[in-house]
Amino acid sequence: MKKTYSIIIFLLYSLTTFGQTITGTIRDSETQEPLSFCNILLLDSNNGTTSDSNGKFKIEIPSAFPNPKLIVSYMGYKTETFSIASLKNECIIYLKSEEKTLDEIVVTGVSKATSIKENPVSVALISSKAIERTIESNIIDVLVRNTPGLNAVKTGPNISKPFIRGLGYNRVLTLYDGVRQEGQQWGDEHGIEVDAYNIERAEVIKGPASLMYGSDALAGVVSMFPFKPKEKGKVTGRFLSEYQSNNGLFGNGLRLAYANKHWHWALSSSYRIAKNYTNRIDGRVYNTGFDEKNASGMIGYTSKKGDSHLNFTLYDNLQGIPDGSRDSLTRKFTKQIYEGSLDDIKNRPVLLETELNSYKLSPLHQHIQHYRIYANNQYLIGKGDVNVLLGFQQNIRREYNHPTDPEQPGLYVRLNTINYGLRYNAPEFSNIEVSVGVNGMYQSNKNKDATDFPIPDFNLLDVGSYGFIKWKQNKWTVSGGVRYDVRHLTSNDFYTRKNPANGFAQQVHLPDTANATLQFPALTQAFNGTSLSIGATYSINEQLSLKANISKGYRAPNISEIASNGLDPGAHIVYIGNRNFVPEFNFQQDVGINGTFKNVSLSISIFNNIVQHYIYLSQLVDAQGNPIELVQGNKTFQYQQASAQLYGMEATLDVHPQSLKGFNFNSNFSMVIGNNTKSELKNKGVEGQYLPFIPPLKILNSVSQELKVKNKIIPTLNVKADLDFSAAQNRYLALYNTETATKGYTLFNVALGADVKYAKSSTMQIQFQVNNVFNTVYQSNLSRLKYFEYYAQSPNGHLGMYGMGRNICVKVNIPF
Repeated sequence: MKKTYSIIIFLLYSLTTFGQTITGTIRDSETQEPLSFCNILLLDSNNGTTSDSNGKFKIEIPSAFPNPKLIVSYMGYKTETFSIASLKNECIIYLKSEEKTLDEIVVTGVSKATSIKENPVSVALISSKAIERTIESNIIDVLVRNTPGLNAVKTGPNISKPFIRGLGYNRVLTLYDGVRQEGQQWGDEHGIEVDAYNIERAEVIKGPASLMYGSDALAGVVSMFPFKPKEKGKVTGRFLSEYQSNNGLFGNGLRLAYANKHWHWALSSSYRIAKNYTNRIDGRVYNTGFDEKNASGMIGYTSKKGDSHLNFTLYDNLQGIPDGSRDSLTRKFTKQIYEGSLDDIKNRPVLLETELNSYKLSPLHQHIQHYRIYANNQYLIGKGDVNVLLGFQQNIRREYNHPTDPEQPGLYVRLNTINYGLRYNAPEFSNIEVSVGVNGMYQSNKNKDATDFPIPDFNLLDVGSYGFIKWKQNKWTVSGGVRYDVRHLTSNDFYTRKNPANGFAQQVHLPDTANATLQFPALTQAFNGTSLSIGATYSINEQLSLKANISKGYRAPNISEIASNGLDPGAHIVYIGNRNFVPEFNFQQDVGINGTFKNVSLSISIFNNIVQHYIYLSQLVDAQGNPIELVQGNKTFQYQQASAQLYGMEATLDVHPQSLKGFNFNSNFSMVIGNNTKSELKNKGVEGQYLPFIPPLKILNSVSQELKVKNKIIPTLNVKADLDFSAAQNRYLALYNTETATKGYTLFNVALGADVKYAKSSTMQIQFQVNNVFNTVYQSNLSRLKYFEYYAQSPNGHLGMYGMGRNICVKVNIPF
């Protein structure tokens, strides 16, 4: 034992000698005012910090790091690069507000810190400032508001699935601090299991060009980064509180953190609760409330050679499950109180107003829990560095759909996932950076005490290896790589039969399978595929750069697409899979241009995405074209495979005249066209040619003004107005009434924010925002609630459920 302790002490001692320490202050070059929360990053590394509320910062420079340089960036200011040799301790760094920064530093999908300007892949960065100043019902909607080309399929305010350029579910790889988010992504009726109050920044990669985090990224990557403490040598904290009037959302979050030269830790928790949201057509939309709790913690150690972090997160959400049942004449929402043949969907009792306007959830709801613990270690080895990741996460999902037995879940699945990864970044030579690595996951899914079984128990093993290279010379930056993945999937025979005690189905096991049904025969399948990416960026001058990228992606079919055979009660769909599926592959081409000028910045990105063996859902109907209901009140869909093409563009324009300091006009444009290219569907239009869940043309225009006020209590004010336009979507999948046409609409939003000094060195932020100011009635074609309808006609001419009406929001952020 003494020998073991001696080894540990020796290793710690050997890592505790630092190189140079740089401290200083970031200031505006004109006003001399300190700039808070600037990003300071060590070039060609993932080490960095941010300035505090007084513009001060401190960063350790490893002595083994060759020719170190600092990159300092801040939204609205020109990004500057400084050689460490030119800086003194307690230095003052001045930033010029001459250019809008479109070259923010990003780290997703590449080996080391790389700027957007040099990256040939289409990447969007959502800063902490943008997240803090955007008030939405969940973190995905916050990112959607700030990222052209990113949309969300929604099932109510707290359920948003990210879609990138018309593709989603298992085609979008979601990361939390570099760890794959695994939680039954194929399901529609739950969101991303993360604490929105603890997300500090995010990055979105559009397309299959991220090779380092695994397969399944045919559409792209949404990478969220939680808060990490900055070195201050004392305990700091933050209290955040928000209220939203439309659904009575109350949210509170508390965070404590500490960081010194070596050690740092953080603890956070949050609680959000909301009742049913409302609009002018539906009134309160039944069963869209939620009750969400979060907790997380991290501890880390930093030394001369690198750092280690141990993190955990806890997520617990009680989420309503809307079904859209109503009274046929009054269009008031009704509730289910019987089951099976006793349940007459069109004659359920009408809900009382007290039931609709209550924080108490219906007995028919879902309970989602997600637990995660992971360790991330990055250390220098010679002039290279190595990153080691190991994590475990558990996702538990219960859906309660039995009004006669509310304690009995209809769906109850538990998914365990082990994530692992090893990456080596070789020393730079001849302007070339090389990274190689291996990563993957092992999964085990079990059905527990349930009555509905849409998917079987299964075990899954993913192993992937990759290589990435980047070359930079003069005006050229060329990067690319290759990845190879193998997936092995197994499941045993799965039997069900009627439970005599309650009349519901139950899982039974061999040898006790008398009078049972073999719902899922045993399955053993293996898939493999190669992903590729190659791209280049050419800097015409300091203001203009061109970029192009070609990438090939791979995705193995998920368990639902292969083996599903049952009701998912929360989705109100019976899914039927296909065991003969082969992997999806896509081939995408991107070209773009970035321009950064004194008063204007702009970017344009054009893409073309061809998907082979595209997997999609098709509703089953009888000979007369009527939907087949294997389970009463629930539609039946079967997975099919064909080919598809998606193409479109995104563009941003940012106007920030130097003569109008603090003024900003921003316009984001996005458009995507999606076609099923199966030969028999050619020229069929809405009768099968058009892909489902394709977002319409969207334009988001915003005007903002930040004002420096000569007031000791309120030094800064910011005002903003948004015009969010969604065009009509007439390219929809009408086959079997899967989708209907969607009218265009425009939402107007306004916001007012202020920095308020409540102590000598403490400033809190207050944000007041009104979404949908004019209480516009609208339906998004990406809202599943639009299609929750039991009637072919309606007395008021409205079918399905509508989006959220006017919402008055207040958020207070108090650091201490």
